Order: sequence, then C-alpha cells, then structure tokens
Amino acid sequence: MNNKDTKIEKKRISILGCGWLGFTLAQRLLADDISSIIKGSTTSADKIEQFRNAGIKPFLFNLNPELAGETSQITSFFDTDILVISIPPRLSKNEEDFHPRQIKSVIAHINQSPIREIVFVSSTSIYPDLNRVVVENDVINPEESSSPALVKAENLLLSIRGERKVSILRHAGLLGYNRIPGKYVRGQKDMTTASIPVNYIHRDDAAGIISTILKKGVVDETFNVVAPLHPTRREVYEKSCAEFNWEAPTFSEPEIRPDFKIISAEKLNKFYPYTFQYPDPLLFYYEA
Repeated sequence: MNNKDTKIEKKRISILGCGWLGFTLAQRLLADDISSIIKGSTTSADKIEQFRNAGIKPFLFNLNPELAGETSQITSFFDTDILVISIPPRLSKNEEDFHPRQIKSVIAHINQSPIREIVFVSSTSIYPDLNRVVVENDVINPEESSSPALVKAENLLLSIRGERKVSILRHAGLLGYNRIPGKYVRGQKDMTTASIPVNYIHRDDAAGIISTILKKGVVDETFNVVAPLHPTRREVYEKSCAEFNWEAPTFSEPEIRPDFKIISAEKLNKFYPYTFQYPDPLLFYYEA
C-alpha cells in the first residue's frame, strides 16, 4: 500500500481553539502523521499565516458565545471526523452561562456534521478541595462542583453520546515553557499554602495524551489528565524560582491547614497506558 492510499484512510481532525495547547497538539499530530488534514480555529487574524506555515488549515471565527464567522468556513471546519474542543472557559459568576452557551452553539454545528469522535478539554478545577485523592466520579453534577458552569458544559456534550463518541479530559494546571509557577508568586510574603500538593500537567504530556487517545480511539469516558507525582507548592515554587534566579516567596504556618485535593489519573492509565515525559512537576521543562 503506498503513502497516498494510507493518507486516504487517515481521519480528518479539527481543533476548536488552536491556542497554547491546541497549536502544540496540532504540531504533535502532524509529526505523528495520523491525520489526512489538521484544521485549527483561531479568533486572531494574526495567527492565520502561522497556522499555514505549520501545515495547519486555518479558520477564523469567534464564540461570543454563539459561533460567528463565514458560513462556508464554519461548514468546512465541521466537515471532519474528529473534533477536539480546547477553548478556555469564561467562568466568572457574572457570566456563569457563557461557557455552556458556547458549547450549545458548537453542538448545533456538530449535529449537522459527519463528526463521530469528540474530545473536550475540561479542567480539574471542577473538583472542590475534599482533603483526599479525588477521582472522576467525585463530580458528576453541577451542584457537586466548584465550577458548576464547566460541569454543565461537560454534561451538554455527554448528552450527544450515542452515534458519537465523547471523551471528557479534565486537565490539571497546564504548565511548561513560558508558564512557570514561580513567575506568578516570586517575591510574595507569608504565603500559607506551602504544604498543599500540586496537580499539574506539562503541555507536552497534555498534547501527547490527547494524541494517544486519538490514535487508539475515543471512548465514552471522563478522564483526569495530571502528572502522577504531587510535590508541595513550596517545593515547586522554590525550585522554579531558583532555576530562573527569581526571589522566592516566603511562607508562614497557618493556624489551620489549608484544604487540598490530589487528582488521580489512575483511570486514564488503565484505558490509555502512557509514559509521561515529565511525571514530576519539580522537573518540568521551562523557558523564561
């Protein structure tokens, strides 16, 4: 079988929200050569040429919260086999329905498309601090969550399972490259969160895990996506500050230990065994 024949069999992949994670994912998928075409959406006209240069077919439209753009462009974008939704949610209390309305608009277009597999990038911020290890079933309904709007968005996508496979990926804090934990706390005084375990995932592993899922096939499940090790915030902040010669924050002992959670990725590993490039947040790769 020649290369042309194998290209015909490969699936088309569209990434809605080809930003900090989505663009990296697109590059990973292109390198893995598992798709006949990668389509990426952006809200910035300045990124169109960057997408083309990277081999990504660009699409320009907005979700405010309804999907807006040229009809032919939107139709072409959703003319795909796999859809990855990676749009940062707007979850302020003043706009609690904004993200669910975005997803409703996306679903309306999915329902008119040939899409059969969907991956939704969600967040572990939906879990309240339960002072223990938390798993996917700990939050199913909005009232159980610290981010009910995000759970509503998840559940809207779960409602279209049937003819389509839908995986929900609850990502931990995305770090790596220019997103450096110490940068956000350098020089701060008397922080009381020293003992809290972190829940982080490096961007390269986040993209690698999504690529693995797309290769092996989307399943109707919800997964936590998080590095397997959970050092404390103090360890992570001091390590990254030292790496870039920043003033480390100082810490004080609170009267009551702060609430915490440790996100488990055990379920993901059972379905999609994956070797982490960066299993330890103390050893994440950064670029100042």
